[in-house]
Amino acid sequence: MRHASNHQISEELGVDRAAVRRIRREAGIAYVPPRFATAEEKWASLVREVDGGHLEWLGERAGRSSTPVMRFRERSASPAGIAFKKRTGRDPVGQVRAECDYPHCVAPAHVDDEPGRRRLREQLRAIKGVPAPGETCRHGHDQAEHGRLEQDGTAYCGACKRDQKRAARANTA
Repeated sequence: MRHASNHQISEELGVDRAAVRRIRREAGIAYVPPRFATAEEKWASLVREVDGGHLEWLGERAGRSSTPVMRFRERSASPAGIAFKKRTGRDPVGQVRAECDYPHCVAPAHVDDEPGRRRLREQLRAIKGVPAPGETCRHGHDQAEHGRLEQDGTAYCGACKRDQKRAARANTA
């Protein structure tokens, strides 16, 4: 328990972090963060397997979406990116996301980078017999650059979606 954080202990025992902090202080047990040789070792210490082969991230999270984040040797590292590299042996291209339904899953078998997700979604479109998207969207954006595919294979224009979000934010401000 010496290398477990107050948060990890409170989660495991189902008690308040303040209680863990108080007991540690009274017992004279200091928290000594473990030293990891690699980012992959640290990543492995911060995941927990859950039903369905998913891996739950136990480490730090950031932003409104609670995206898993990790720091190693004063640098940020993407837990999903580490999972991707663990499976493929190469650095990811673009954002790495889980394709399963478990929120922010970091299981190596469940994550893919942008080209991998696009390839899977194009295969899904082919299986469904859906024709390839056009070269431009109805607003004239080049789909070789801005074309995206939803998880179900539905095509959309990334530039149009970005413009719609900006317009919606401008209307609420």
